[in-house]
Amino acid sequence: MIDDVATDGSSEKSRPASSRRARRVRMTGKERREQLLDIGRALFADKGFEGTSVEEIAARAGVSKPVVYEHFGGKEGLYAVVVDREMRRLLDMVQGALTAGHPRELLEQAAFALLDYIESYTDGFRILVRDSPVAQSTGTFASLISDIATQVEDILGLEFKARGFDPKLAPLYAQALVGMVALTGQWWLDVRKPKKAEVAAHLVNLCWHGLENLEAKPRLIGHRRS
Repeated sequence: MIDDVATDGSSEKSRPASSRRARRVRMTGKERREQLLDIGRALFADKGFEGTSVEEIAARAGVSKPVVYEHFGGKEGLYAVVVDREMRRLLDMVQGALTAGHPRELLEQAAFALLDYIESYTDGFRILVRDSPVAQSTGTFASLISDIATQVEDILGLEFKARGFDPKLAPLYAQALVGMVALTGQWWLDVRKPKKAEVAAHLVNLCWHGLENLEAKPRLIGHRRS
């Protein structure tokens, strides 16, 4: 399918032929869908779900409202796809970051994964941490964090067992660790200070040493330095 519309949303027939040829944008259905997703993502991040209208999405894309409904069934459908994509992207980044290594390095990898996502996909993170008004097949940001904690739980369970601790406590500690990183990420989203590597180092410092044994100048032991 090809969408053939004027970029300002006006009727093709109402414009001079030369102008129609100059301003016409030809997109496949897939291209138009991706365009609408990008526009919706930016608007939802800036204004939230309630503050964003189908009219504004259509206007930004240079199409009529029925085009948005044709692709997504409405604002709710577009929002659901945007949220689902962002949740999958974040989970994939965390899963890809957790490679073999010293347990402390795994903490560094998890911290960097979330901070990397916030830095690279700021709009997506802003959308995820908002209260979603639309039920999602993949759940909420809290459920996503819980999924990540489950992966960390397996790693902690092995470490607890090796150290003679009760492995049944691994889920509690996994939730605590991942939750701390996630909340710190929400704070860092706006302040962006200190630098990402320093934030990761301090997070791991608290996780690894506890308050009693904090390092005055925490260091990273993994290969990441920025």
